[in-house]
Amino acid sequence: MIVGTAGHIDHGKTALVRALTGVDTDRLPEEKRRGITIELGFAPLLLDGVGTVGIVDVPGHEAFVRTMLAGATGVDLALLVIAADEGVMPQTREHLAILALLGVGDLIVVLTKRDAVDEEWVALVRDDVAGLLSATPWRDAPIVETSTVTGEGIDPLRALLGDRLRAIPARAEHDLFRMPIDRAFSVKGTGTVVTGTVWSGTVGLQTALRLFPLDTPVRQRGVQTHGAQRATLAPGTRAAIALAAIEVDAVSRGCMLVEEGPWVASRVLRADVALLHDLARPLRPREWVRLHLGTSEVGARVVSPGGVLTAGEMRGARLVLDAPLVARAGDRFVLRLPSPPTTIGGGIVVDPSPPQRRPRPWPPGLDVAARLGYLLQEAGESGLGALTLPVRLGLPVTDCERLVAGNPDIVHADGLLFSAAVVTAVAQRIAAATDRCHALEPLESWVTRAALRAAVPVPDALADLALSQLIRAGALEQAGGGIRRTGRVPIMTDATRSHRDWLVERLRTAGAEPPAVHELRSEREGNDPTPLLRILERERLVVQVEADRYYWAESVQALVARLRREMAPGTVYGPAEMRAIVGTSRKFLIPFLEYCDRQQVTERRPEGRVLGR
Repeated sequence: MIVGTAGHIDHGKTALVRALTGVDTDRLPEEKRRGITIELGFAPLLLDGVGTVGIVDVPGHEAFVRTMLAGATGVDLALLVIAADEGVMPQTREHLAILALLGVGDLIVVLTKRDAVDEEWVALVRDDVAGLLSATPWRDAPIVETSTVTGEGIDPLRALLGDRLRAIPARAEHDLFRMPIDRAFSVKGTGTVVTGTVWSGTVGLQTALRLFPLDTPVRQRGVQTHGAQRATLAPGTRAAIALAAIEVDAVSRGCMLVEEGPWVASRVLRADVALLHDLARPLRPREWVRLHLGTSEVGARVVSPGGVLTAGEMRGARLVLDAPLVARAGDRFVLRLPSPPTTIGGGIVVDPSPPQRRPRPWPPGLDVAARLGYLLQEAGESGLGALTLPVRLGLPVTDCERLVAGNPDIVHADGLLFSAAVVTAVAQRIAAATDRCHALEPLESWVTRAALRAAVPVPDALADLALSQLIRAGALEQAGGGIRRTGRVPIMTDATRSHRDWLVERLRTAGAEPPAVHELRSEREGNDPTPLLRILERERLVVQVEADRYYWAESVQALVARLRREMAPGTVYGPAEMRAIVGTSRKFLIPFLEYCDRQQVTERRPEGRVLGR
């Protein structure tokens, strides 16, 4: 579990963390000198019945909101710190808005410096706080009065933290590991160390990791939490991971450490975007803003149907980024204007890696089943990679498998998912292509798979699914490498039958020196004999001895019998001797002997041929 602080500068966030944990999170000399928090601070807090949770202390100055955003990411519970002697201030409001945009699940209001005010003043501050929370998800959030000077309220706050954290559901451990990096530094003898909050999944020494935006595999040397070595770390844990063979200068806040898998960095996101209700002006079309997601900050343009975005309106949009970002469906982000720096809104990523450069935004508020339907529709005949679903839907692997298995409109093969409607449409195209092939080749019983693939160019997995559907329905049948309409028989016209009779007689009388296919075509004034030759071959009346020449089968049998009769076993015969035995010219001799070699009637040696075994 992760607890984060939020609130205006000098309202006592760091002092509160020190009172709860005994750790001073201001570690930089400048922070000590100026008395304000500049960088993120981290401390462990041991709670009965919960264990050790991490506390992230964030700066409250308006100049460091980007740092606050990096620290607030991945927080399970926020402590909204308000000084009792000052009450609600500008950064109180902005930090609260950021917590709402990030979807922080629970919140406790902590009134600090209670010793500096009287009861009447505290009552007024409580009223202000109630008004502040009334339009937020935490309108009933508890308010705890504390003083780090007297110790008032610290123990009750610690007890309340334990109660609230025990009620928060644990994050799924069986998920893809991901950790946004908020610090990177070098330790002598160890090398580069990165820290962050484990957003999802578990990490150990055996976990194969990849570092973005470098998009390079990395090997870890050690895994720690709050200074203690661990074999594995669960989600919602503060982690320090030592990386091998990576220079510290190559890693910074905003990098992402993930488990090897379907993660990709993208410059385009689909998202549901909303602007804050109290925003003074609408967001102009394609206006540049700063997008904060995790510990990353990139420039972005919001492209949405309808153009101008107005306050309080949720709308589907395309986010065009000026640098690639690793995101996951369900990730929350914050949008800020660069000048003057102002938080204006945020949203939820609904598709982290659209395949198109300019994907159309989706309607806002889609549930996961509807988003899967859009992904399948968009993938079409290319198919949707099943391994990408945990990232593109934002669900653990097992949840994605259940979602797909429970949907009868999804068909899958070879790791690809297709809409059943797409499979049916391709099946209809294959059936039509089969009919066209039959019409073009009326004498052929079968259509080759290669011909169908050329006529209907779709991925092999989709073609196989469509063919299987047609075969199960009885529309097509297959044998060997061929496909045909069920019950298909060649169509023999009177003219074709006459051509067949001529072809039979021509080859039968040609004996050991038959004409080539192109010669037969010329003799019949361009009428192609190939389809009929294939039929005669299936009827075992002719034999294809070479690519362009068919022999009458009885002639081949007579020649083979002559070879076996005239050749002595074990004796090597040269070309001239073979020609004398076969009795044909060299033009016919060599191709026929090569055929005999393939049939193992003869065996070729360097010095000649011997009778085969």
